[in-house]
Amino acid sequence: MGRRRRTRATRPGLLAGLVAAALVIVAAGTFTVVRLASADTKPTGTTAAAPTPGTPAPGTATPGPGESPGALRNGTKSPSPRATPAASPTAAAVPAFFGTLPPGAALPSGARCARWVLARPSPENKGANQPFNRTTGQHVGSSFFPAGDTPQAGQLLAPRIDGDFTGTTSEILRWAACKWGINQDIVFAQAAVESWWNQTTLGDWDSDASACPAGHGLGADGKPGQCPQSYGILQNRFPFEQASWPGIGSSTAMNADTAYAIWRSCYDGYETWLNNVPHGTPYAAGDAWGCVGRWFAGRWHTAAADQYVAKVKQYLSERIWTTPDFQQPG
Repeated sequence: MGRRRRTRATRPGLLAGLVAAALVIVAAGTFTVVRLASADTKPTGTTAAAPTPGTPAPGTATPGPGESPGALRNGTKSPSPRATPAASPTAAAVPAFFGTLPPGAALPSGARCARWVLARPSPENKGANQPFNRTTGQHVGSSFFPAGDTPQAGQLLAPRIDGDFTGTTSEILRWAACKWGINQDIVFAQAAVESWWNQTTLGDWDSDASACPAGHGLGADGKPGQCPQSYGILQNRFPFEQASWPGIGSSTAMNADTAYAIWRSCYDGYETWLNNVPHGTPYAAGDAWGCVGRWFAGRWHTAAADQYVAKVKQYLSERIWTTPDFQQPG
Protein backbone atom coordinates (compact mmCIF):
# COMPACT_ATOMS: atom_id res chain seq x y z
CA MET A 1 0.00 0.00 0.00
CA GLY A 2 1.22 3.52 -0.62
CA ARG A 3 4.68 3.76 -2.08
CA ARG A 4 5.39 0.13 -2.76
CA ARG A 5 8.36 -0.94 -4.87
CA ARG A 6 9.51 -4.43 -5.77
CA THR A 7 12.28 -6.18 -7.59
CA ARG A 8 10.61 -7.96 -10.46
CA ALA A 9 12.81 -11.03 -10.04
CA THR A 10 11.17 -11.77 -6.68
CA ARG A 11 7.68 -12.24 -8.11
CA PRO A 12 6.68 -15.89 -7.37
CA GLY A 13 3.67 -15.81 -9.68
CA LEU A 14 5.71 -14.38 -12.51
CA LEU A 15 8.38 -17.06 -12.14
CA ALA A 16 5.79 -19.81 -11.94
CA GLY A 17 4.02 -18.46 -14.98
CA LEU A 18 7.19 -18.38 -17.04
CA VAL A 19 7.88 -22.03 -16.19
CA ALA A 20 4.33 -23.39 -16.30
CA ALA A 21 2.76 -21.45 -19.13
CA ALA A 22 5.86 -20.76 -21.31
CA LEU A 23 3.80 -18.20 -23.14
CA VAL A 24 5.56 -14.96 -22.34
CA ILE A 25 6.48 -13.11 -25.53
CA VAL A 26 9.66 -11.08 -25.09
CA ALA A 27 10.52 -8.37 -27.59
CA ALA A 28 13.37 -5.91 -27.10
CA GLY A 29 13.38 -6.63 -23.39
CA THR A 30 9.77 -5.70 -22.72
CA PHE A 31 6.59 -7.71 -22.36
CA THR A 32 4.08 -7.60 -25.20
CA VAL A 33 1.04 -5.55 -24.14
CA VAL A 34 -2.29 -7.11 -24.96
CA ARG A 35 -5.05 -4.52 -25.14
CA LEU A 36 -8.43 -5.82 -23.99
CA ALA A 37 -11.16 -3.25 -24.17
CA SER A 38 -13.60 -5.63 -22.53
CA ALA A 39 -11.45 -6.26 -19.47
CA ASP A 40 -12.80 -3.34 -17.47
CA THR A 41 -15.95 -2.53 -19.38
CA LYS A 42 -17.95 -5.75 -19.16
CA PRO A 43 -21.17 -4.88 -17.32
CA THR A 44 -21.84 -6.15 -13.83
CA GLY A 45 -24.94 -8.24 -13.44
CA THR A 46 -24.64 -10.39 -16.55
CA THR A 47 -26.69 -13.48 -15.84
CA ALA A 48 -26.82 -16.92 -17.34
CA ALA A 49 -30.02 -18.00 -19.04
CA ALA A 50 -30.31 -21.21 -17.05
CA PRO A 51 -29.33 -22.31 -13.53
CA THR A 52 -25.83 -23.65 -13.17
CA PRO A 53 -25.00 -27.00 -11.57
CA GLY A 54 -24.66 -26.71 -7.81
CA THR A 55 -27.11 -23.81 -7.41
CA PRO A 56 -28.59 -24.02 -3.91
CA ALA A 57 -32.14 -25.29 -3.68
CA PRO A 58 -34.85 -22.94 -2.40
CA GLY A 59 -34.72 -22.64 1.36
CA THR A 60 -30.93 -23.03 1.66
CA ALA A 61 -29.68 -20.71 4.41
CA THR A 62 -28.31 -17.33 3.37
CA PRO A 63 -26.90 -14.62 5.62
CA GLY A 64 -29.58 -12.45 7.14
CA PRO A 65 -29.09 -8.97 8.59
CA GLY A 66 -26.03 -8.96 10.81
CA GLU A 67 -25.06 -12.53 9.97
CA SER A 68 -21.52 -13.37 8.93
CA PRO A 69 -21.11 -14.93 5.45
CA GLY A 70 -17.98 -16.62 6.76
CA ALA A 71 -19.93 -18.19 9.62
CA LEU A 72 -22.66 -19.26 7.24
CA ARG A 73 -20.16 -21.17 5.10
CA ASN A 74 -18.59 -22.77 8.17
CA GLY A 75 -21.94 -23.75 9.65
CA THR A 76 -21.24 -21.93 12.93
CA LYS A 77 -24.05 -19.38 12.67
CA SER A 78 -27.28 -20.27 14.42
CA PRO A 79 -30.43 -20.04 12.30
CA SER A 80 -32.24 -16.74 12.45
CA PRO A 81 -35.44 -16.83 14.52
CA ARG A 82 -37.49 -15.67 11.52
CA ALA A 83 -40.73 -17.60 11.06
CA THR A 84 -40.07 -18.05 7.33
CA PRO A 85 -36.49 -18.66 6.16
CA ALA A 86 -35.25 -16.33 3.46
CA ALA A 87 -35.18 -17.95 0.05
CA SER A 88 -31.83 -18.51 -1.61
CA PRO A 89 -31.12 -16.48 -4.72
CA THR A 90 -31.87 -18.38 -7.89
CA ALA A 91 -29.24 -18.68 -10.61
CA ALA A 92 -31.24 -16.40 -12.87
CA ALA A 93 -31.13 -13.63 -10.25
CA VAL A 94 -27.42 -13.98 -9.44
CA PRO A 95 -24.74 -12.18 -11.45
CA ALA A 96 -22.64 -14.65 -13.42
CA PHE A 97 -19.89 -12.07 -13.87
CA PHE A 98 -18.75 -9.14 -11.75
CA GLY A 99 -17.56 -6.18 -13.77
CA THR A 100 -16.06 -2.81 -12.92
CA LEU A 101 -18.41 -0.28 -11.30
CA PRO A 102 -17.73 3.42 -11.99
CA PRO A 103 -16.04 5.76 -9.50
CA GLY A 104 -18.36 6.67 -6.66
CA ALA A 105 -20.80 3.84 -7.42
CA ALA A 106 -22.84 2.29 -4.62
CA LEU A 107 -20.99 -0.93 -3.84
CA PRO A 108 -22.73 -4.15 -2.78
CA SER A 109 -22.16 -5.31 0.76
CA GLY A 110 -19.88 -8.20 1.61
CA ALA A 111 -22.89 -10.24 2.73
CA ARG A 112 -24.72 -9.69 -0.55
CA CYS A 113 -21.63 -10.61 -2.53
CA ALA A 114 -21.27 -13.75 -0.40
CA ARG A 115 -24.83 -14.81 -1.26
CA TRP A 116 -24.23 -14.21 -4.95
CA VAL A 117 -20.90 -16.03 -5.05
CA LEU A 118 -22.06 -19.04 -3.04
CA ALA A 119 -25.12 -19.39 -5.27
CA ARG A 120 -22.71 -20.19 -8.12
CA PRO A 121 -20.07 -22.33 -6.37
CA SER A 122 -16.73 -23.17 -7.96
CA PRO A 123 -14.32 -25.98 -7.06
CA GLU A 124 -11.02 -25.53 -5.25
CA ASN A 125 -8.00 -25.44 -7.55
CA LYS A 126 -5.38 -24.50 -4.95
CA GLY A 127 -5.56 -27.11 -2.23
CA ALA A 128 -2.76 -25.60 -0.14
CA ASN A 129 -4.92 -22.51 0.42
CA GLN A 130 -7.67 -24.33 2.28
CA PRO A 131 -6.60 -23.45 5.87
CA PHE A 132 -6.31 -19.78 4.86
CA ASN A 133 -9.58 -19.91 2.91
CA ARG A 134 -11.40 -21.05 6.05
CA THR A 135 -10.03 -18.12 8.07
CA THR A 136 -11.70 -14.72 8.14
CA GLY A 137 -10.10 -11.34 8.77
CA GLN A 138 -10.71 -8.31 10.94
CA HIS A 139 -11.73 -4.67 10.82
CA VAL A 140 -8.90 -2.22 10.23
CA GLY A 141 -10.18 1.11 11.56
CA SER A 142 -10.70 4.43 9.81
CA SER A 143 -6.99 5.32 9.94
CA PHE A 144 -6.02 2.41 7.68
CA PHE A 145 -5.46 4.58 4.62
CA PRO A 146 -2.46 6.94 4.58
CA ALA A 147 -2.74 10.63 5.37
CA GLY A 148 -2.09 11.42 1.71
CA ASP A 149 -5.45 9.93 0.71
CA THR A 150 -8.49 12.17 0.85
CA PRO A 151 -10.74 11.72 3.93
CA GLN A 152 -13.31 9.76 1.92
CA ALA A 153 -11.03 6.72 1.87
CA GLY A 154 -11.12 6.41 5.66
CA GLN A 155 -14.76 7.40 5.95
CA LEU A 156 -16.29 5.34 3.14
CA LEU A 157 -13.95 2.47 2.37
CA ALA A 158 -12.01 1.51 5.51
CA PRO A 159 -15.14 0.51 7.52
CA ARG A 160 -16.02 -2.03 4.81
CA ILE A 161 -12.77 -4.00 5.16
CA ASP A 162 -13.25 -7.14 7.26
CA GLY A 163 -12.22 -10.24 5.28
CA ASP A 164 -15.50 -11.85 6.35
CA PHE A 165 -15.88 -14.63 3.81
CA THR A 166 -14.85 -18.25 3.45
CA GLY A 167 -14.91 -20.38 0.34
CA THR A 168 -12.70 -21.77 -2.39
CA THR A 169 -9.88 -19.63 -3.76
CA SER A 170 -11.79 -18.59 -6.88
CA GLU A 171 -14.90 -17.85 -4.81
CA ILE A 172 -12.87 -15.60 -2.53
CA LEU A 173 -11.45 -13.69 -5.47
CA ARG A 174 -14.92 -13.29 -6.98
CA TRP A 175 -16.24 -12.09 -3.62
CA ALA A 176 -13.55 -9.39 -3.46
CA ALA A 177 -14.24 -8.39 -7.07
CA CYS A 178 -17.95 -8.07 -6.31
CA LYS A 179 -17.44 -6.20 -3.04
CA TRP A 180 -15.10 -3.58 -4.51
CA GLY A 181 -16.58 -3.30 -7.99
CA ILE A 182 -13.64 -4.47 -10.07
CA ASN A 183 -13.73 -6.77 -13.08
CA GLN A 184 -13.28 -10.31 -11.75
CA ASP A 185 -10.98 -11.32 -14.61
CA ILE A 186 -8.58 -8.50 -13.71
CA VAL A 187 -8.57 -9.90 -10.16
CA PHE A 188 -7.92 -13.45 -11.40
CA ALA A 189 -5.07 -12.30 -13.65
CA GLN A 190 -3.45 -10.01 -11.09
CA ALA A 191 -3.51 -12.68 -8.39
CA ALA A 192 -1.83 -15.05 -10.84
CA VAL A 193 0.97 -12.56 -11.48
CA GLU A 194 1.41 -11.87 -7.79
CA SER A 195 1.38 -15.40 -6.37
CA TRP A 196 0.03 -17.97 -8.83
CA TRP A 197 -3.01 -17.82 -6.49
CA ASN A 198 -1.02 -19.16 -3.52
CA GLN A 199 -1.79 -17.54 -0.16
CA THR A 200 1.44 -18.99 1.27
CA THR A 201 3.58 -16.79 -1.00
CA LEU A 202 6.16 -14.59 0.72
CA GLY A 203 7.94 -11.77 -1.10
CA ASP A 204 9.89 -8.50 -0.96
CA TRP A 205 12.55 -9.90 1.37
CA ASP A 206 14.57 -7.26 3.19
CA SER A 207 17.02 -6.87 6.06
CA ASP A 208 15.11 -4.01 7.74
CA ALA A 209 14.00 -5.52 11.06
CA SER A 210 11.52 -2.68 11.63
CA ALA A 211 9.56 -3.84 8.56
CA CYS A 212 9.06 -7.41 9.86
CA PRO A 213 5.67 -8.30 11.36
CA ALA A 214 5.40 -10.18 14.63
CA GLY A 215 6.47 -13.78 14.26
CA HIS A 216 8.42 -13.07 11.08
CA GLY A 217 11.66 -11.55 12.37
CA LEU A 218 14.91 -11.63 10.46
CA GLY A 219 15.69 -15.20 9.50
CA ALA A 220 12.43 -16.67 10.83
CA ASP A 221 11.12 -17.63 7.39
CA GLY A 222 14.21 -19.34 6.05
CA LYS A 223 16.39 -16.54 4.72
CA PRO A 224 19.16 -15.57 7.16
CA GLY A 225 19.15 -11.88 8.00
CA GLN A 226 15.97 -11.17 6.06
CA CYS A 227 12.21 -11.16 6.48
CA PRO A 228 9.41 -10.97 3.91
CA GLN A 229 7.53 -7.70 3.69
CA SER A 230 4.79 -9.00 1.35
CA TYR A 231 2.30 -11.75 2.09
CA GLY A 232 -0.40 -13.78 0.45
CA ILE A 233 -2.33 -14.11 -2.74
CA LEU A 234 -2.03 -10.42 -3.70
CA GLN A 235 1.32 -9.85 -1.96
CA ASN A 236 0.04 -7.19 0.42
CA ARG A 237 2.97 -5.30 1.88
CA PHE A 238 3.03 -5.24 5.67
CA PRO A 239 4.91 -1.94 6.25
CA PHE A 240 2.12 -0.06 4.45
CA GLU A 241 -0.80 -2.13 5.75
CA GLN A 242 -0.01 -2.81 9.39
CA ALA A 243 -3.62 -2.40 10.53
CA SER A 244 -4.58 -5.38 8.35
CA TRP A 245 -2.11 -7.73 10.06
CA PRO A 246 -2.34 -10.62 10.84
CA GLY A 247 -5.30 -11.10 8.50
CA ILE A 248 -3.45 -10.43 5.27
CA GLY A 249 -1.14 -13.32 6.13
CA SER A 250 -3.59 -15.76 7.70
CA SER A 251 -6.75 -15.20 5.63
CA THR A 252 -7.08 -15.30 1.84
CA ALA A 253 -10.28 -13.27 2.07
CA MET A 254 -8.64 -10.57 4.20
CA ASN A 255 -5.72 -10.37 1.80
CA ALA A 256 -7.96 -9.87 -1.24
CA ASP A 257 -10.40 -7.61 0.62
CA THR A 258 -7.63 -5.24 1.66
CA ALA A 259 -5.93 -5.25 -1.74
CA TYR A 260 -9.05 -4.25 -3.64
CA ALA A 261 -10.13 -1.71 -1.04
CA ILE A 262 -6.84 0.00 -1.88
CA TRP A 263 -7.56 -0.39 -5.60
CA ARG A 264 -10.99 1.22 -5.07
CA SER A 265 -9.47 4.15 -3.17
CA CYS A 266 -7.21 4.75 -6.15
CA TYR A 267 -9.99 4.24 -8.70
CA ASP A 268 -12.40 6.57 -6.89
CA GLY A 269 -9.82 9.36 -6.99
CA TYR A 270 -8.85 9.39 -3.30
CA GLU A 271 -5.10 8.81 -3.76
CA THR A 272 -4.25 12.38 -4.68
CA TRP A 273 -0.70 11.93 -3.33
CA LEU A 274 0.10 10.14 -6.59
CA ASN A 275 0.41 13.57 -8.22
CA ASN A 276 3.03 14.58 -5.62
CA VAL A 277 5.50 11.81 -6.48
CA PRO A 278 7.08 10.96 -9.85
CA HIS A 279 4.33 10.02 -12.30
CA GLY A 280 3.98 9.46 -16.03
CA THR A 281 0.61 11.20 -16.47
CA PRO A 282 -1.59 13.22 -14.09
CA TYR A 283 -3.46 10.99 -11.66
CA ALA A 284 -7.24 11.03 -11.92
CA ALA A 285 -10.16 8.83 -10.96
CA GLY A 286 -11.56 6.16 -13.25
CA ASP A 287 -8.39 4.54 -14.61
CA ALA A 288 -8.76 0.87 -13.63
CA TRP A 289 -5.46 -0.21 -15.17
CA GLY A 290 -3.56 2.74 -13.76
CA CYS A 291 -4.63 1.60 -10.30
CA VAL A 292 -3.47 -1.96 -11.06
CA GLY A 293 -0.03 -0.58 -11.96
CA ARG A 294 0.05 1.59 -8.87
CA TRP A 295 -0.31 -1.56 -6.73
CA PHE A 296 3.06 -2.78 -7.98
CA ALA A 297 5.04 0.43 -8.42
CA GLY A 298 3.50 2.82 -5.91
CA ARG A 299 3.54 5.31 -8.78
CA TRP A 300 1.18 6.40 -11.51
CA HIS A 301 1.87 5.23 -15.08
CA THR A 302 5.61 5.00 -14.68
CA ALA A 303 7.58 2.51 -16.77
CA ALA A 304 7.56 -0.07 -13.95
CA ALA A 305 3.82 0.35 -13.38
CA ASP A 306 2.96 0.02 -17.06
CA GLN A 307 5.20 -3.02 -17.51
CA TYR A 308 3.39 -4.71 -14.63
CA VAL A 309 0.03 -3.86 -16.21
CA ALA A 310 1.22 -5.43 -19.45
CA LYS A 311 1.96 -8.68 -17.62
CA VAL A 312 -1.45 -8.72 -15.95
CA LYS A 313 -3.11 -8.09 -19.32
CA GLN A 314 -1.12 -10.92 -20.86
CA TYR A 315 -2.32 -13.35 -18.20
CA LEU A 316 -5.86 -12.04 -18.67
CA SER A 317 -5.73 -12.61 -22.43
CA GLU A 318 -4.43 -16.14 -21.86
CA ARG A 319 -6.93 -16.75 -19.06
CA ILE A 320 -3.98 -18.36 -17.33
CA TRP A 321 -6.08 -19.44 -14.33
CA THR A 322 -7.98 -21.90 -16.58
CA THR A 323 -4.92 -23.67 -17.99
CA PRO A 324 -4.02 -27.21 -16.87
CA ASP A 325 -0.64 -26.26 -15.38
CA PHE A 326 -2.33 -23.70 -13.11
CA GLN A 327 -4.50 -26.29 -11.36
CA GLN A 328 -3.18 -27.54 -8.00
CA PRO A 329 -6.26 -28.99 -6.26
CA GLY A 330 -4.38 -31.49 -4.10
